[in-house]
Amino acid sequence: MAQIRIENLRKEFGKFTAVQSSTFTIEDGEFFMLLGPSGCGKTTTLRMMAGLELPTSGEIYIDGEEVGQKPASQRDIAFVFQMFALYPHMNVGKNISYPLLSQGMPKAQVKQKVGEIAEVLGITDILNKPVGGLSGGDRQRVALGRAIVRDPKAFFMDEPLGALDAEFREHMSEELRALHDRMNATTVYVTHDQLEAIQMGDKIVVMNHGVVEQFGVPQDIYDWPATKFVAQFIGSPPMNFLDFEGTIGTGATKVQLGDVSFNVPEVREGTRGALTFGIRPEHVCLDDSAAYRGRVTATEYLGTTQIVTLDTANGAIKARLSSSDSVKVGDQTGLHFDPRTITLFNATTGQALKSAANAEVLADG
Repeated sequence: MAQIRIENLRKEFGKFTAVQSSTFTIEDGEFFMLLGPSGCGKTTTLRMMAGLELPTSGEIYIDGEEVGQKPASQRDIAFVFQMFALYPHMNVGKNISYPLLSQGMPKAQVKQKVGEIAEVLGITDILNKPVGGLSGGDRQRVALGRAIVRDPKAFFMDEPLGALDAEFREHMSEELRALHDRMNATTVYVTHDQLEAIQMGDKIVVMNHGVVEQFGVPQDIYDWPATKFVAQFIGSPPMNFLDFEGTIGTGATKVQLGDVSFNVPEVREGTRGALTFGIRPEHVCLDDSAAYRGRVTATEYLGTTQIVTLDTANGAIKARLSSSDSVKVGDQTGLHFDPRTITLFNATTGQALKSAANAEVLADG
């Protein structure tokens, strides 16, 4: 397998810049997620890594070799597309064997390899079937088999589960991750689904408007977002934002929302002006003795939990509570926030302020 290193990668289409100076490293054997909304540049980044698009500038290294201007055929990678891209006139076995036969591998060896891959993917019983009549899940397995059979240095996957329904998608995501672990492969996976990225990935790059907003392990990105965009894009419901004006000095451990003071992780960089107080819904508690107040405007039952929306002096906020908690629209209540989990943002730039809690994560990203 391979380490993949991206340095200052940029792609322009005329006057439009799709990817802006991206830099990150994918370690050998990682399951690496490129995450972001439609049009953020994640697929363009993947296509440049694969050799399907040439970068405007920057370098791409695979196993230490700079391959930015080399065609896809010289990069020893396998690409799995969202829409499967199978050969409709061939049966399953022939689809999987095609890359090996085109390289001149002896037929006996090809048959053995195809049999091994089919067993791993659980499709031995459909090798002789035409691909046209297969379910979406089986067609995706065939596409994976055709990619895996070559033993490439890396697998690149562009929303490979996007065409499947929700139930199949969840099942196939588990299969994909298990397959990756069994093969110890280097896998780069594009998705717009933040839950899929968090559940499957060893590392995540979050992109927006062609810019890498944050790079790191899923828990760090969820717990300590580097920007308001990441905080809003990751999590369901996303992080709550309460806007306020003020001055925060370096070393401060409190902030003021209106008349109420809140403990926060020690601030490592002071600032002043428009600020945003960020807190995840699961870290919001209803506490009638708390000084900061809110009025319940909506409740959403989710089985074991409920999402409660409250109106406060600084804006709306959501709390994730147990469904057994008795809450109804119109209730007035106090709100308590776990101070260890608060993130402060510069409201103008959208950047998180460094604190004693997040400084290491933001430095690594």
